[in-house]
Amino acid sequence: MPASEPPAGGPRWGSPGNGPPPSRQWASPAGPPQKKQRGRACLWGCGGALAAVIIIVVVVLVIALGDGDESTTPAPTKTTTDTTPREKTQEPRGERADLISFQLDDRSEAGISNIWVVWTIKNSSSEQSNYSWDWEAVDASGTRLTNGSQLETDVQPGQTVRGEYPTTLTSVKSVKLNITSFNRTASY
Repeated sequence: MPASEPPAGGPRWGSPGNGPPPSRQWASPAGPPQKKQRGRACLWGCGGALAAVIIIVVVVLVIALGDGDESTTPAPTKTTTDTTPREKTQEPRGERADLISFQLDDRSEAGISNIWVVWTIKNSSSEQSNYSWDWEAVDASGTRLTNGSQLETDVQPGQTVRGEYPTTLTSVKSVKLNITSFNRTASY
């Protein structure tokens, strides 16, 4: 006897005289629980996390942009100008005067762009110092082409250091460098 048939003499569902199976015994099981509750909780949790991240980013940007000197000045160049005897005896212009030169160096060859920013710093203070500054490269119309931040650490009093960093510029033609902030701090 096949396993799917009921034993002899037992009721056969669907046969004449026997009605449909009792509803409690053969009812389909309840479906999976509704996911609306879980979906809403996930939406609120993800939304809250996203809002927290946005707030943190805004606070960090406000703090970062609020520090230092906000004026934009042209970067120093290697060219020297004549100074009057009175200017030679005056004190340096402050920490910003320690950045002796900051310019672009075009090392491109064979059609491949290779442009670097190069700088020279001389520590005119009496303490070992760290220097950090932000810069931008703008074209003749004033449009920013690229920008960056540089750092020199542990510069001894009277010491001169030179540094360099690659840029994403493709040309130096009509490009001007500006220092957007400059800070010197004592290093320990």
